[in-house]
Amino acid sequence: MAKSLKIRDLTLRDGQQSSFATRMTQEQINRCLPYYKDAGFYAMEVWGGAVPDSVMRYLGENPWTRLETIHETIGDISKLTALSRGRNLFGYAPYTDEIIDGFCRNAIESGLGIMRIFDALNDVDNVKSTVKYVKQYGGIADCAVCYTVDPKYPRPSFFQKLMGKKAPKPVFTDEYFLDKAKQMAALGADMITIKDMSGLIPPKRISALVKLFKQHVNVPVDFHTHCTPGYGLASVFSAIAAGVDVVDTNCWWFSEGTGAPALELVYVFCKKMGIDLGVNMEAVAKINEQLVSIRKELEMSVFGAEKPAPKPFNPLTDKLPAEVEALFDKAVKAAQTDDFDTLLDASQKIEAHFGFPAPNELVQKAEIPGGMYSNMVAQLKQLKSEDILPRAMELIPSVRLSAGLPPLVTPTSQIVGAQAVNCAMDEKAGRPMYTNKSSQFVGLVKGEYGHTPVKIDPEFRFKICGVREETPYDTSKYKMQPNPELPEAGGVKLAANEKEVLLLELFPLVAKNYLTNTKKKAYEAEQAEKAAQAAQQKVEEKPAAPTYTAPTAPITGNTVNAPLPGRVIGINVKVGDTVKIGQSVITLEAMKMENSITTDYAGTVKQILVAEGQAVPADAPMVVVE
Repeated sequence: MAKSLKIRDLTLRDGQQSSFATRMTQEQINRCLPYYKDAGFYAMEVWGGAVPDSVMRYLGENPWTRLETIHETIGDISKLTALSRGRNLFGYAPYTDEIIDGFCRNAIESGLGIMRIFDALNDVDNVKSTVKYVKQYGGIADCAVCYTVDPKYPRPSFFQKLMGKKAPKPVFTDEYFLDKAKQMAALGADMITIKDMSGLIPPKRISALVKLFKQHVNVPVDFHTHCTPGYGLASVFSAIAAGVDVVDTNCWWFSEGTGAPALELVYVFCKKMGIDLGVNMEAVAKINEQLVSIRKELEMSVFGAEKPAPKPFNPLTDKLPAEVEALFDKAVKAAQTDDFDTLLDASQKIEAHFGFPAPNELVQKAEIPGGMYSNMVAQLKQLKSEDILPRAMELIPSVRLSAGLPPLVTPTSQIVGAQAVNCAMDEKAGRPMYTNKSSQFVGLVKGEYGHTPVKIDPEFRFKICGVREETPYDTSKYKMQPNPELPEAGGVKLAANEKEVLLLELFPLVAKNYLTNTKKKAYEAEQAEKAAQAAQQKVEEKPAAPTYTAPTAPITGNTVNAPLPGRVIGINVKVGDTVKIGQSVITLEAMKMENSITTDYAGTVKQILVAEGQAVPADAPMVVVE
């Protein structure tokens, strides 16, 4: 066992994403940065994941500015990390090598030190290009193996056994994960992360995997997990005892629950083990002084109320009660002797003492990431459809199995979760499941995201996509997003430079809105001779979408109704058009997924009852066909 351990702090990216829906503003981050400079973490994850999308969508801020601002303060004291989805980068589409090249180059020039690269399908082919360009421009390529588990298949009945039916063989074995790690190392990975995005890996399994990786892969091994199902802290302790090189943690006020384990608890454990973290815990205490107030601000802005908080704890100044001290001693001994049950019990009792959330048995049973669960809850609440959450959770395993057993990590977690919601809403409305399916789910089943861990039934693929053969995404057909001039902003280009072009490619709708508003605002400020104050102005709220009003006049003809609540982002027909059965007439956005709404009637479009940007409830008539 090593006498030193490196810490990657996740607070400013995964920590706030898991607990506060990525709403931390640049101003809030700036309060913490001087102390982060003194803390001396090996690495700080500050970018990627949901950050670029969210800072534009909800905060009206520039993602590149966030990265560059952090680097200006931290310098090279800690390696700044971003989480990238392989060929999907931070978006949802497979991108060309040209875009991946430009993105990696600009990110590293802006201060990025480590690109953590994963593929939602563990398809190693999808990480090749990012590894290549990260290393080419002087960055560290951290390749992540996404941990996942096999579904809990029903046991064959007695009759099925007599007929020779056997339970499916496990797919996600230790050998499966080691093979992925070896393939990534062969590509040139500078380090390998065991990425447990669901927090489902128990202490015994992570101990075995760390030892296996350390024996067969000659690069540093990092362990990333979450605490939602209750394994997180114990599994980090187990990984440390097994000889892992780096572990991911959050600072106290952003830790545990749906997030990663608390650094402070890892510090106490490692001190008893004689392991040096290389972190200035006095500086960490000052970070926490900022985070405790930021946490309250985020709770009020995101949830509208403060939530139960853990007991304050500073391991440098606070004396542990004797019973908690004994629990740490028990955890250390258990980790050293591979007594995993005792380790888990002691760790969960330590977390309970400090008031951290209890294990979420629902998430554990459903085997989904905590972030995916919290996103589904938030999105369904926004759609006013909370009642279907239990059924949607029940459907996730079957939807996942039908789609080829993708690991549940962004974007596949979002795709599978959104489709489970669609299926639950179909079922509730008396429609066959998969009546409504997002374009992204169609792409996943079709093969556009890469090879799934298990083959998809051709008949299911035909049902969803209209083809039986796997059809990989062809980047040669990729079309760049339009970059028009903006008359409302004095005729400037929508994207003025390569970084803005990249934002437009990765987040077409969100970046278009953000860049348009930004350019228009700058132009108006210039015209009003307020350019000097523009940087200090508060970001204007996005104009509210047009309000849907139910038609008052009688409707004559057949109507195409909204199958689920959403926002109209495309009207594909006009009055007078002739339409056929099955033709797409409306594109509806729900839960960040695009849904193509087709007509069950042939005829002529008589009326269009909605407008682009309009939010519509379920069953709202949108198009009249006669």
